[in-house]
Amino acid sequence: MSGKNKFGFDPVDAAQLKPRMREVGPMGAAVREAAGNLAESTESLVEQRRQNAADAKSFRAAQDQGRLLELLPVDDIRTDELPRDRLDLSLVASSDEMEELKASIRERGQKEPIEVFISGAAFQLKKGWRRLTALKQLWAETGDERFSKVVARISKERSSRIDLYIDMVEENVIREDLSFAEMAQVAIAAAEDLNTDGQGADALVGRLYASLHKMKRSYIRSFVFLLQRLEGALPFPKAISRNQGSEVARKLQASPDRVDDLRAQLEGVSTAEEQAAVLDGFLKDTVDPNTVARPGRTAKGVKYEFRVGAAKVTARKGECRILSEVDFSAIDRKRLQGAIEAFQRALAE
Repeated sequence: MSGKNKFGFDPVDAAQLKPRMREVGPMGAAVREAAGNLAESTESLVEQRRQNAADAKSFRAAQDQGRLLELLPVDDIRTDELPRDRLDLSLVASSDEMEELKASIRERGQKEPIEVFISGAAFQLKKGWRRLTALKQLWAETGDERFSKVVARISKERSSRIDLYIDMVEENVIREDLSFAEMAQVAIAAAEDLNTDGQGADALVGRLYASLHKMKRSYIRSFVFLLQRLEGALPFPKAISRNQGSEVARKLQASPDRVDDLRAQLEGVSTAEEQAAVLDGFLKDTVDPNTVARPGRTAKGVKYEFRVGAAKVTARKGECRILSEVDFSAIDRKRLQGAIEAFQRALAE
């Protein structure tokens, strides 16, 4: 029987078959390229939309948390919501330091943002009173539009009153730019605020200045006591040194009946030097409470402390101690001995 099929062809040997190679034509190549580009474009678009959504979410979170900087008109920012942590704002506003800050902003622009919070429909200042004041003065003096706006960080989260006070003083405390009297005054002002749960100024020191060493907080509490007891009688509270203020406060605590006497002595004081002299005189005339005899212990007798220039003198029975920056060991021994002998002769007269 013949191997041919009905069409007259012999069976095809599979080994002789070769696959046909078909090349893509110009139209097919264009279609494939377009399809590939479309798929790649679609993936990029989806990724871009995903990134945009993530960026928008991060932006809203940063805005809500007050981490964004915005340009605000200087005239739109109010400063009457919180009492400032400066005792003499008018003097600061006209000081040489303010002129130096204005010169820096004039030459280099504002480098550090201020911080504000929203109260009602207004922006209220939290941090940066000096920077805001400098820009307002430059805007009024020059009319230059550069100074009409301030770079600000806006806090939109609801903060408690005590948190607002803490934020206000935090920057200056870190820079050690506040006197003890100013730090004490902030605590007093916070205590007078009806929204601080009635806490006393002494207790608020621990919250307002929690980052400070406990010894420094103790000094601030001494100034709180001093300012409250001598309210209105100290015309130059910033001029009171740490040691002088804490010693006067301690002695007033031991002798509360002397408050009126000290207030009377401070009347008519017109300079910081006169105020310091009155306070030093008060310290000389007051017995230190540590010298009072206690039950079961031997009395030490009366002890006096006073200052002569920069030297601090402590006197008690059998002892006269002088604390000074002078290096007494560098003084010729005979000269020092002669001075001590003259001192003894003067006491014996």
